[in-house]
Amino acid sequence: MLGVPELLLLVSILASVFWIWMLIDAAIHERDTTDKVIWVLIVLFLHFIGAAVYYFVRYRARRR
Repeated sequence: MLGVPELLLLVSILASVFWIWMLIDAAIHERDTTDKVIWVLIVLFLHFIGAAVYYFVRYRARRR
């Protein structure tokens, strides 16, 4: 059974992996250079919130 510290550690690791995944995806798959720079900066500076915004706005739309 996980305690609170272990659960927080697990959530923070998963959030960091998600952040890195979205940062790499924005850097690789955005076609327009301006869009690429903007999305990378959004994800970079807003961390998890920026990654979540990128996921719902660009990543999921591209996967459809």
